[in-house]
Amino acid sequence: MDIIRQLATELGIRPKQAEQTAALLDDGNTIPFIARYRKEATGELDETVIRDLSERLTYLRGLEERKAEVTRLIEAQEKLTSEVLASITKATTLQELEDIYRPFRPKRRTRASMAKEKGLEPLALLLLEQSSDHPEMAAEPFLSEEVTTTQDALQGAQDILAERFTDDPANRAMIRKFTFDTGLLVSEKASTEDVADAHEFQMYFDYFEDVAKIPPHRILAINRGERLGALKVKIQVDVEKVHSLLSKEIITQSTSPARAVLLAAVEDGYARLLAPSLERDIRGALTEKAEEHAIRIFAKNLRDLLMQSPVRGSRVLGIDPAFRTGCKVVAVSEFGDLLEYTTIYPHEPQKRWSEALRTLK
Repeated sequence: MDIIRQLATELGIRPKQAEQTAALLDDGNTIPFIARYRKEATGELDETVIRDLSERLTYLRGLEERKAEVTRLIEAQEKLTSEVLASITKATTLQELEDIYRPFRPKRRTRASMAKEKGLEPLALLLLEQSSDHPEMAAEPFLSEEVTTTQDALQGAQDILAERFTDDPANRAMIRKFTFDTGLLVSEKASTEDVADAHEFQMYFDYFEDVAKIPPHRILAINRGERLGALKVKIQVDVEKVHSLLSKEIITQSTSPARAVLLAAVEDGYARLLAPSLERDIRGALTEKAEEHAIRIFAKNLRDLLMQSPVRGSRVLGIDPAFRTGCKVVAVSEFGDLLEYTTIYPHEPQKRWSEALRTLK
């Protein structure tokens, strides 16, 4: 990824501006310093654009570093195919990249891993072919001292398939989007009675709202109530629709005797593995967005406070001194309203002292 070109495209600036601003940030210059004293290098970018550039630069560099790390880890497992490498290269977000890496991530012992240890993965792949063979007949060759019945064999195969389906990046992306677009954030009163200040969250004791529409301040309030033990919170979604979406991607032969096992794997995988994981992802994203919004509101309120009249009942003339780029002059009314602003050049190299005095008078 050409990070500089990506930044220029996203922010609507020239690549040269993005490159030179990134270099100034890399040299340790602060955003206010760059915005005020390095205008010739940035092409007159203001603090807001420079801050956005700084945040995206950090994110995109982190993404590239993580791509290299994920590629190295999968390659060490000798599982790096050209398709996987292409998917890693095309990933544009950390979430997408982690979804790609998830099937290769070392896991603690799971039901699927224990089933694989018992030699049941070939049975799972056989069922996934959705042939006309009956699952009970297909399971018989896999019986052993550890797997004594065909039901045990099919259960192990189902566990493997459930993990396989829920680790698939495309399935995760599809159900994550469906959950965000159609899900409800539901809160209710926690069963604990001795929570201090629980009454503050009374409006959320029986509350629900669209995940995609809930405003930031409510997210933070619900999170706080949950953190204090006053609320129980979950994301509610149409489970039957989720099963249908996954089944359409997985079941290609509706008449296959293996269909029942695959459906059971879809339902179990979603309830046990996918739903809790996606709920954490979505609530984490909602919280991050809400906190960013709260910071912007705080910044606006602080700006309004700072822009109040500095001296009650008096007009104020403020001068921001500089040499080469000139002194910025601002006149503020007794009510804090901006009256006029300009730039004067009394110092080197312009030395327009007389003109500066006339302007101030």
